[in-house]
Amino acid sequence: MSGVANRSAGRGARRLWRGAAIVGMSAVVWAAGCALFQSEQISKGKTLYAHYCMHCHGEHGRQNEGYNWSQMADPRPKDLSAKEEMSTFKDEEIFNTISRDMKDTTPEVGDKIGDDEFAVPTMPTFKYTLSEEEIWAIVAYVRTLHGMKLEFNAEGKKKELQDQLLAAQQAYDRADQALKAAEKNAEAEAEKKGVDVEESATEKEQAALAAAKKALDKTQAALTSFSTRPKFAVIPRPDLKTPPAEAQKLVEVGKRLYQNKYGCNACHRVGDAGGVVGPALDRAGFRLNATWVYRWIKYPQSIKPETRMPNLGLSDSDARAVTLYLGTLRAPKPDTSITTTSN
Repeated sequence: MSGVANRSAGRGARRLWRGAAIVGMSAVVWAAGCALFQSEQISKGKTLYAHYCMHCHGEHGRQNEGYNWSQMADPRPKDLSAKEEMSTFKDEEIFNTISRDMKDTTPEVGDKIGDDEFAVPTMPTFKYTLSEEEIWAIVAYVRTLHGMKLEFNAEGKKKELQDQLLAAQQAYDRADQALKAAEKNAEAEAEKKGVDVEESATEKEQAALAAAKKALDKTQAALTSFSTRPKFAVIPRPDLKTPPAEAQKLVEVGKRLYQNKYGCNACHRVGDAGGVVGPALDRAGFRLNATWVYRWIKYPQSIKPETRMPNLGLSDSDARAVTLYLGTLRAPKPDTSITTTSN
């Protein structure tokens, strides 16, 4: 009996060992999968950071490292390598800084800005240029610059949205089937009575289908926003004809928006002031067609998909004002003549 007991105990031990091994292997595979996703996310974020952020923030996120840093107006880009400060920000706060609506910071006449609300014109928004998934990848890479890891589970969020879309599609399909069955029953009843089908016969099912369609569209839009770059309609040719008195007022508004809302001076020079990422604009009134300018600042990616200039979300009225302001910039042509002296 003791031999049987020993053999039984041995088999139990081996089963426990195999079970533990399987659990252990599963944990390793899961951890490897997470690490693989994280490395892919960080790699993607690094590529996006290099294209859109490095010229101001620098390769390693340090101040005065990016070639445009010293040309910018205060406040200049934050030191992204400083763990002492960056660790005080939640992942969502960094995300919201990169993805936000621009605010007019002009005192008294500008937008109302909360005490804790980030509103620095020279830091552009990428809300209308990149997908949420891409912005989370940038946040993940920025975290590495000060020795931290992204806590927000972007992959989990995407999976959640995909599951919600599947559930919404199933709910829509059920509602559609219910409506078709109700219509069939209503037609049969009307035929028995020799009357026309009443529209009210399937009101309940029609309302349920409309609600399911609305929920489906909403969940589809949420997933699209998360995983796909924003796309907008082609910008039509604007009518920029403006009476002189109104034009002068709009020029002043455009100048204010240029500096205090959209921070164009962070990347473009006018005279001796401004950044060097984009071309100088002090002769924009001579060089650039107003219709092109309007369409460019409204939706630059429609003209040049991989431009570094983000879509800043300008309204039609803001784009009009900024376009009129740029049209007034007509600095004299630089003197390129060569002066010679005779011996």
